[in-house]
Amino acid sequence: MKKRFHKEIFDRIPEERRKNLLETAIHEFAHHGFDNANINTIAEKAGISVGSIYKYFDTKKDLFLTCVHHGVETLEQVLNEVLVSREPLLVKLEKIIRLIQEHSRSQRHLIMLYNEITAESNSELTWELAAEMETISARVYSSLVEQAQKEGIISGEYSPRLFSFFLDNLFMMLQFSYACDYYRERFKIYAGEDILEKDELVVEQLMKFIKASFNP
Repeated sequence: MKKRFHKEIFDRIPEERRKNLLETAIHEFAHHGFDNANINTIAEKAGISVGSIYKYFDTKKDLFLTCVHHGVETLEQVLNEVLVSREPLLVKLEKIIRLIQEHSRSQRHLIMLYNEITAESNSELTWELAAEMETISARVYSSLVEQAQKEGIISGEYSPRLFSFFLDNLFMMLQFSYACDYYRERFKIYAGEDILEKDELVVEQLMKFIKASFNP
């Protein structure tokens, strides 16, 4: 990412210390939202002083945005690996679904953070988050759809950007359904108490749903 919200000194501290601070902050923001997240709590749980945090970040907002960037970089790396591969579209989409299942569990608090902040009334923060995270997925999915239309896999009648938007909504809801308490319970109401243990069924059924919309 080109834009940074942390001070240069943050890059010079040991990697493990950086990772610990970011994971602690992500957990705090995810569970309490931006406005109610407490810098003192983050510092205590990360095992550092509040003064140290402000050596690395000018404001709480800068710490928050650095957490978001950490997640964006991870997401971008994963999606780019899928995008640049020469595999067929359906193989790529299945890989993305499986990555969502894995990423939503291994980075649960990051997904919770995304869900929490998009619900915040702070429109400026919401926009900065959306501009970072959504731009990546929009670029990836639009490229996939446009290529599939050229190959005759997806009907040319579709708007690539709208098709990508609808596809991303499916994927975003799937992320929340594995990571966020409310959506996890909602997932179980619709699909059964043991649905979180049936990853293969979810992949199979979602792929059928997506393929049915291609209509070449």
